[in-house]
Amino acid sequence: MRHRIAEDAKPQLLLLLLATAITLVLWFLPFAEYLVYPVRLFATFIHESSHALIAILTGGSVQSLTISMDGSGAVYSAPSGMIGAFLTSSAGYLGTTAFGVLMLYLIRRSFSPNKILTGLGIFVAVVTVVFTIVSPVFNFLSLNAEFSSIVFTVVAGSLLAAVLVGLGIYSSARTANFAVAFLAVQCLLNAALDLINVFFVSSPLVGSDVHTDAANMALATGIPGIMWVVIWMGISLLMISLGLRLYAVKQNKAAADDSVFETDRSV
Repeated sequence: MRHRIAEDAKPQLLLLLLATAITLVLWFLPFAEYLVYPVRLFATFIHESSHALIAILTGGSVQSLTISMDGSGAVYSAPSGMIGAFLTSSAGYLGTTAFGVLMLYLIRRSFSPNKILTGLGIFVAVVTVVFTIVSPVFNFLSLNAEFSSIVFTVVAGSLLAAVLVGLGIYSSARTANFAVAFLAVQCLLNAALDLINVFFVSSPLVGSDVHTDAANMALATGIPGIMWVVIWMGISLLMISLGLRLYAVKQNKAAADDSVFETDRSV
């Protein structure tokens, strides 16, 4: 079975490649981390929001969601049972990857990029209010998060929400389309890099005591954290592969060769 790039997907694929290329270039530019710092915070918001939402959906509760100035984040939650703990701990990296894939799918299906950005801004605002302001108030006596982290999260969440809604309302369709693609690529690459970092941190040779989602899974199941990282990597790669096929590829069952991507010259 051969997979072909659909003609109507070629402009979108070029947009995705451009967003990826710019992201990779920024990694090697001096002080570029300051340019992508807001995007890093956004990716962290998605990661931590995934933890919080799954905790709620599985019957648990969330004490707080906070983002730190270094781009890390934390969710203090009380999952409901073993399955709830399993799904909540796994939700961060997989949720960020799923979000990136969802953005690719929405672009491919010609959803309005301006509405997507506006929706993202509203989502960040709701998460900030519910999990960073309201939840800590109701869980004050058992709160583990630092007050400074809560303040920073409220400020960062408010600014991110305002920028996203502003882009959604005032930017052109082309600019909005690129912004959505760039955010999707950032989330996918951030999730991949974070998984690689957690893999090395979880290695028995390193023996690090750094608190990670993989460490939570190891405590909950008795299975080494590095094994969970490998599982998450495999699931993430599968989601990305399926997302790229939905984004740009159509199938031709009559094709005889084994090429993965090939230009479709049919009219």
